Order: sequence, then C-alpha cells, then structure tokens
Amino acid sequence: MAKKKDAGASTPAVKVLTGAGVEFTTHTFEAEDRSRSSSSPRVSFGAEAASALGVSESRVFKTLMADVDGALWVAVVPVNGQLDLKALAAAASGKKAAMADPTAAERSSGYVVGGISPLGQRKALPTVVDSSALEYPTVFVSGGRRGLDLELAPQDLVRLTRARTAPIGRAN
Repeated sequence: MAKKKDAGASTPAVKVLTGAGVEFTTHTFEAEDRSRSSSSPRVSFGAEAASALGVSESRVFKTLMADVDGALWVAVVPVNGQLDLKALAAAASGKKAAMADPTAAERSSGYVVGGISPLGQRKALPTVVDSSALEYPTVFVSGGRRGLDLELAPQDLVRLTRARTAPIGRAN
C-alpha cells in the first residue's frame, strides 16, 4: 500500500499519519447529504462508507465517544456491530459507560459526528480499539470528514492513538 496524498484531504488525521511517516491510503466517496430530511431509512455512516468503498463492513471501523465514569473515552469498533458499553467500561477499568453527548464528542474531537476520526483529535483521549482490528492487514477509519476514509495497518492505528485493544464490539 503506497502513501497517497490528496490535496482535498488535509485533515488533522491525515496530518498525523503524514507526520508519523505511516503508510496509508486515502479513500474518498460521495457521502449522503444528511442535512435534508428524508422519509427513507438512513444507512449508518460506516455502512455507507463500506458500501461506497466496496469493502467488508468488518474492516471498516467507526469511532464512537463514550463517557466512562465521568471521563470521555474513544471506542473504535467495526461498523457491522455495536459498542458493548460494559466491555468498554471493563477495558477502561471503569464501572459504567454510556454514549457521550454528540455535542461533547464534537467539541472534544474537533470533528463532526459521522466524520470523527480516532486520529488527530483536538484533545487526546484514552482510546480502545476492538481487538478484531488486529485480524486484518489494513483497516479503514474516518479521515476526519464525511466521505473520507483512511486505510492503514491496525498496529499503526493502535500505536498512534496510544490505544489498548480489547473485545469491545458485539454483533448487531
């Protein structure tokens, strides 16, 4: 996989990877405009990315923000599953986890919901990556905006986010 630079993809996440000298590939796709109300059911941002990129949903990871005992944490799980809040609390050595308020997530990360990347967040937070990521040579995560995904080795994702890995995802 060759490092690919896309002038239109200069987000903090891309800058982190470039600055670290990590090999990665940017993938752009046309993201659905979610600002209009629609009567049709919405596909999740991650499932939309997997479909647009022609990649298995188990290789595309969504970035979620959770509150663990009063502190924000980042959880990275496959888009074809859900975050297991009890497993996240255990991985964080906490007692209770709940999904973070979207406004708090956007404020802390510097990204908008649907485009939150685990990389290059405004405020570095403790991170847990689902251990299934390590089963693949590369995984896909948000690049910091809707319609931009970054493909990189899961070991690089873990290292650059200073994450721990744990089985925090569960099947839908």
